[in-house]
Amino acid sequence: MTFTNGPGVSYVRAGEGPASWLVGDTYTVKATSESTGGAFGLIEASIPPGSGPPPHVHTREDESFYLLDGVLEIAVGEELTVARAGDFVYLPRGITHWFKNPSVTAARTLILVTPGGFEQFFLDAGTPARPGVQAPPTGPAEFERIAELTGRYGNRIQAPTGAPAS
Repeated sequence: MTFTNGPGVSYVRAGEGPASWLVGDTYTVKATSESTGGAFGLIEASIPPGSGPPPHVHTREDESFYLLDGVLEIAVGEELTVARAGDFVYLPRGITHWFKNPSVTAARTLILVTPGGFEQFFLDAGTPARPGVQAPPTGPAEFERIAELTGRYGNRIQAPTGAPAS
């Protein structure tokens, strides 16, 4: 929805926005680079127990997390912290990081990417999500496709040892 009394103003209702499944998580895009004049992208993520992306590095954008519900382990390099509902984490570009849900209930977080643009990765790399259905497991062929798309967006997936994955 766009307000008629202000150019560039946008409104996305709860439960709305394009959503995709990626590595077992559900990512719903709430604001795009296009809707914010390039300033940022905003994604709402639902991370099931045991899920989360592999170690990776952003080279074009900074990433921030505001945890709405649940618990996430967030690693920066070799350092690990546990974030809980209400916690905020800012990760500048250029550092290896990952997150994982260590609990038995889903975690929900807002992910802010600045500048905008990377939010489109979630839609391009993921599979369109269906409401009320859990994300299917990601197979080896999908991981290869995701790794290739990650590079197109200026990011790198890291191997568990910290060496770049091939």
